Amino acid sequence: MTLDDLVKIPDESRDHQWENNFFMALTQSSLKLIHEAPQQGPDGWPYLLAETSEDATESAQKVIQWLSLKGVGLVVNPAKSYPDFVFTFGMLWNFRETGLFYQTADVDLKGILELNEGQSIHAGPPAPKYLPQYVRTIIKEFLINQGVLRPRILVMSTDRKNYDLAFSLESLGNPPEKEHQGVAEALSWFLPPHYSILLVSEKGLPEFVDL
Repeated sequence: MTLDDLVKIPDESRDHQWENNFFMALTQSSLKLIHEAPQQGPDGWPYLLAETSEDATESAQKVIQWLSLKGVGLVVNPAKSYPDFVFTFGMLWNFRETGLFYQTADVDLKGILELNEGQSIHAGPPAPKYLPQYVRTIIKEFLINQGVLRPRILVMSTDRKNYDLAFSLESLGNPPEKEHQGVAEALSWFLPPHYSILLVSEKGLPEFVDL
């Protein structure tokens, strides 16, 4: 099915297969930009607004590549009652790096990491493949604008299969626990949906590194 065919399918008839078909068709198609500059979305994040139309001339692949370096998301057909798709920045740079907008997570990302006394933990700075330098720079700029001047991070795993990206609570200014979920949700916009984010104290853990 073409992209034009896919966007005509009613929302209630769209499923996981529709989503996969949409992703494939989109990356092989062109888009028409509604505005040259990114616009602030209802969630407060910047998005480039684009339409699928017969007179579209901008390669979707090139648009996605550009956005992935700028820290901007993408909204496809925003004039509808609900857009055909909203791509966060994390989804776009994941596509740039892997060819996929997201992968299935093997673990519950909303869970709590519990470490038993004496339990071994594998930890260290993020590999460029896991968190590219341009992404680190964009997240750091966001945090600096929020008053976090020196954010620190650590990648941790208890099984070397599933990894958590931990942000140092001390470097974030020790926000009260009731704010932790909101902070994690804000940071999740910058990361692929399958990434697990933790806000943890540095005490008793391996040395954190500057973001």
